[in-house]
Amino acid sequence: MKSLVLALALMAAPLTVAAQTPTVWPTQEGDYVAHNFRFGTGESLPDVKLHYTTLGQPHRNAQGEIDNAVMVLHGTGGSGKQFLTSYFADELYGPGQPLDIRKYYIILPDNIGHGGSSKPSDGLHMTFPKYDYDDMIEGQRRMLTEGLGVKHLRLIIGTSMGCMHIFVWGEKHPDFASALMPLACEPVEIAGLNRMWRQMIIDGIEADPAWMGGEYKTQPLLGLRTASSVSVIAGAAPLNLQMIAPTRDQAIRLGRERVARDMAGRDANDMIYQFDSSRNYNPWVDIEKITVPTVWINSADDFINPRNFDFPAQVVKRNANIRFRLIPETTQTNGHGTHTRAVNWKADLVDLLERTGR
Repeated sequence: MKSLVLALALMAAPLTVAAQTPTVWPTQEGDYVAHNFRFGTGESLPDVKLHYTTLGQPHRNAQGEIDNAVMVLHGTGGSGKQFLTSYFADELYGPGQPLDIRKYYIILPDNIGHGGSSKPSDGLHMTFPKYDYDDMIEGQRRMLTEGLGVKHLRLIIGTSMGCMHIFVWGEKHPDFASALMPLACEPVEIAGLNRMWRQMIIDGIEADPAWMGGEYKTQPLLGLRTASSVSVIAGAAPLNLQMIAPTRDQAIRLGRERVARDMAGRDANDMIYQFDSSRNYNPWVDIEKITVPTVWINSADDFINPRNFDFPAQVVKRNANIRFRLIPETTQTNGHGTHTRAVNWKADLVDLLERTGR
């Protein structure tokens, strides 16, 4: 009887899983300063700093040109360092993995307005130039060519905003990369619900009296709470959240934790600029200009890029260079954040590299 009671007690007890020690990747960091940077609005700054993180070493071909560079582009509000998380890096950068850093030179930039790059919170606040995606891509291009000496990329991967950047890259600079892999976006003007929730973030911050037109001394917490709450909902995954928070109290606690964590990493002015920068994005009209093999992947549980849009079907009809795949929704997918869980699309990356001369 005692053994039966003990067995039942062990079955009822929560399982304790030993924490996995995160991989410490051998990274290098640097800054490139673009002088006399002119923005699409006509505004300019004498210096714009572009911060970046790299893994691996550049390899030069017989002509002395770097031929193994891969650029990975982050999403709105993120930074290049987000691609050092275990569910991205451990799937891709190790020995024998698709982006083995013994073979590839991985470049993780912080875009204008993000991370360690020039941004409103550095001091200019709301007088910082109103940058857009074209400006961010020009910053990436100058960082690569003038700062790192990279004239051609083996591959560009991008998530969310980085996904949208890729479609613009493919149209504006069709010969710069050998292959493109946009993850979690649509190559159309941001309108409908996608524009609405982004504008709610901006309006929520600016409606807080503590924002003070951008001249606050401490963060406007009510506005940031509104903005972070909208952001958390937009990135959520229904099946996954039902699994990990199956009771009312668990859901409340998890929701509050996620909002608090999101708020802790935000600056109000930076957030306004970040979500406004997509205002004139619209690669739809020139989608035929993309000339290199492109694998575009969305996930079925993505609130931001709904599975029932017909844009992918139209795009693949218009451009034979673009392939599209929709990742099915499961309890293991992560809504919009599925884009950074490389296990979901790793095989697609391997195929793309092999098709384009791995």
